[in-house]
Formats: sequence, C-alpha cells, structure tokens
Amino acid sequence: MIRAMTIADYEQVHDLWMKIKGFAIRSIDDSREGVTRFLERNPGISVVAVEDDHIVGAILCGHDGRRGCLYHVCVDPDYRLRGIGKEMVVHCMEALHKEKISKVSLIAFTQNDIGNAFWKEIGWTKREDLNYYDFTLETKNIVKFNT
Repeated sequence: MIRAMTIADYEQVHDLWMKIKGFAIRSIDDSREGVTRFLERNPGISVVAVEDDHIVGAILCGHDGRRGCLYHVCVDPDYRLRGIGKEMVVHCMEALHKEKISKVSLIAFTQNDIGNAFWKEIGWTKREDLNYYDFTLETKNIVKFNT
C-alpha cells in the first residue's frame, strides 16, 4: 500500500534510510525537525510504501511552485524488484501534477548503480548538459554516508 508520509512515520523511515548502503543523511535536513518542516511545506506529496504494518519504501517529494523534486527515494533491499519504487514514483508524480507542476528532477549519486539503473528503466533522462552546484548554509549539516 502506498500512502502519504506523515511525521509519525519518521522513525521507521529513518531506520529504512540507515539500512540502505551508500545513502547520504544530513544531520539537520534529515532530522525529525527538518523532515517536519519539509512535510509541512509539501503536505500530502511525500509517500511511504507499507507492507504488514512496516514501512518498506519512502520518497520525500516536494516542489517550489515551479519544479518538483524527489529526495531519498528508497526501497528496503528485501522488497526490491516488486514494483514498489515505481508505484511510489507514480504516486508522487500524480500528486505533483495535481499541484500543476510539470517538471520534476532528482539527484542520484554516480556510484549508485542500482538507483541509476532504476531511473533509466522507468524512463527518466540523465542530464549531460549542466553542472550541479551545491552550497551548505549550515556547517552542522554534515553528510553521513552509510557503509
């Protein structure tokens, strides 16, 4: 079952993030408070996949009024290759479409072979015509990679 994510899901979603090898977590943005801000700014658009009362997939999804963005797209390794990821993406796309958003982007680490294969398989286009730049405004917002 795919449904809208709520902050009550945070612990299970965070536990899922910690299971994913190579996943990057930011200390501020991905904290309970950071996710609360994100969900409040983008109500009803982020999703979780639930099986047997357990969260097995999640996507943080939002928009700025012009472009949508998917963050932290993940499915528990034990539940992959069952269509859960695609179903969550479709749910997010439909929610963004209702918000009149017509362009959606995401970032996938170059070393994320499984994720990059997934996006290619479901028809997303890898951009080769731009450079992506990043600037962290808060030094405490340290990235932690799961190994």
